[in-house]
Amino acid sequence: MNKSAIIIIIIIVVALIAGGFYKFGLSGDKGFDQKDIATFDVKRGPLTISILEAGTIKAREQEILKNEVEGSTTILWLIPEGTRVKKGELLVELDGSELLDNKIDQEIRVENAEAEFIRARENLAVTENQAKSDVDKAELTLEFAKQDLKKYIEGEYPNELKKAESSIELARESVSRSKDQLEWSEKLYKEKFISQTELQADQLEANRDKVDLEIANNNLELLKDYTYKRNVAELESDVSQAEMALERTNRKAKSDVVQAQADLRAKESEFKRQQTKLDKIEEQITKTKIYAPSEGLVIYATSARGNWRGNSEPLDEGQQIREREELIYLPTTSSSKAEVYIHETNLDKIDLGLPTKITIDALPGKSFTGTVAKIAPLPDPQRMWMNPDLKVYNTDIYIDGNNEDLRTGMSCMAEIIIAKYEDALYVPVQAVLKVDGKPTVYVLNGKNIEPVAIETGLDNNRMIIVSSGLSEGQEVLLAPPLSSAEVSEEGDKSQSEEESGITTGREEMSSQAGPDVQSGHQGQSGERQGQRDSSRRQRRSNQDGSEGGARQPRAEQEGTEQQRPDMSNLTEEQRQKMREAFQNMTPEEKENLRKRFMGQDQGQGQ
Repeated sequence: MNKSAIIIIIIIVVALIAGGFYKFGLSGDKGFDQKDIATFDVKRGPLTISILEAGTIKAREQEILKNEVEGSTTILWLIPEGTRVKKGELLVELDGSELLDNKIDQEIRVENAEAEFIRARENLAVTENQAKSDVDKAELTLEFAKQDLKKYIEGEYPNELKKAESSIELARESVSRSKDQLEWSEKLYKEKFISQTELQADQLEANRDKVDLEIANNNLELLKDYTYKRNVAELESDVSQAEMALERTNRKAKSDVVQAQADLRAKESEFKRQQTKLDKIEEQITKTKIYAPSEGLVIYATSARGNWRGNSEPLDEGQQIREREELIYLPTTSSSKAEVYIHETNLDKIDLGLPTKITIDALPGKSFTGTVAKIAPLPDPQRMWMNPDLKVYNTDIYIDGNNEDLRTGMSCMAEIIIAKYEDALYVPVQAVLKVDGKPTVYVLNGKNIEPVAIETGLDNNRMIIVSSGLSEGQEVLLAPPLSSAEVSEEGDKSQSEEESGITTGREEMSSQAGPDVQSGHQGQSGERQGQRDSSRRQRRSNQDGSEGGARQPRAEQEGTEQQRPDMSNLTEEQRQKMREAFQNMTPEEKENLRKRFMGQDQGQGQ
């Protein structure tokens, strides 16, 4: 911060301290010299209740072009500001070299993902085919097992049973025949017709036939009791095993198919994901070139909105920009609006649809009309961050008609007309203070000063309407007694500030709020300055003549007065420099300056 800025800030802080000195150091007035008292005759007549606020002209309808490239990028080419463009004309070209490299890498990933997807799709077809083959084979095995069981029970076993029974019958016949043969042989042997050897052969044959009969009977019993049961159990087991094998095959086939389908879905999802990334990169590449969506006048966002920190870098080629950053405003129509900030104390007076008169600094002699169209529901966060005690609401005023002369960014003054009275009784706002919570003025009645409770209406920060309690022509004090002001201060500090004539607090608030807010009070401070100077002279003369009470000698007072700069003598350019310097200070710097100069002021008072 340069030396001149520090000097300007010191002047502002001293001015703030001066108001506090007058407020607390001169509160012991005991009497008044009638000819030196500043008064105001209560007037009746037309009165306009309005609020004057500074603002900025903006397009009512406009396209806001933003950087939609992710991350941060660099401006390669930028169309000159103020160029009138047509729809589709190139406005901004951003650096897309990194995106092009990413596109090549992503194309490789897409190809790999597509190959995996095709492999998974073919693998699913193979798995489904193999599963069907395995299931068919298991079903055929089960069918054969059932047929083998049925064949044995209904075919093979009856045949074996008949064969065993037939063997028994044959054995019985052989036994009977061999028995008859043996008996005949024995008779013949006795008659010596055959030899003993032949007899023994017939005996052996008869014994063999008996053994064959026993074997045939045993075979039949084995077939019924053992072989049949064993074969049936074995065949039934084969059927059961075939059924379970079929179930296992079905389950395994389904599992393989489900796994193959899941693998296919995963590969397909991966392919689509990689393809989506590629599409996004290609889309980002297209967004590196910003084209005009409609015909209009090119206005850089940094020029239109400014920067509340005061360190905005103008939009230019080679500048780094971030995602979603506003680059260009492109008004689509010639309709305009005035954007102003309304202090929270005036919100109850403002309503939608109120008429407004607008003057443009760059167009002297011209005025425009408009209406209040929108009031923000919440305070402006940027200004509230700079000063948490200051809450202003962004308000849009739509200007009537289409005016080609109005350009975005122009400074303007908007007078919002709240009400117009053809016949109203009014007094200056500084003449009214609150005593015990009631609006009160001090009326000059001859040589006496009498407090009079009144009822008030709206005010325009200069004059306030008196509903009852006064009559036209009465004289009221412009600077009520400070002792009464102290009583009022306990009930209502803001009214005490107005009645004591301390506008340095308003200067501080306006400086912190910026030129938009401060300019609304400039015309009022000049009107009140002369009244405050007269009141101060009267109080100083009373101090010189007062008995008792510790007061500074007049020489010391004059010395102190010389140290306090007269804010009304500053030019508009000086005021603007002071506001800008005070705005650029951090909250810590402001607080340190206040503490430092408050300590100096207290030292002088002691």
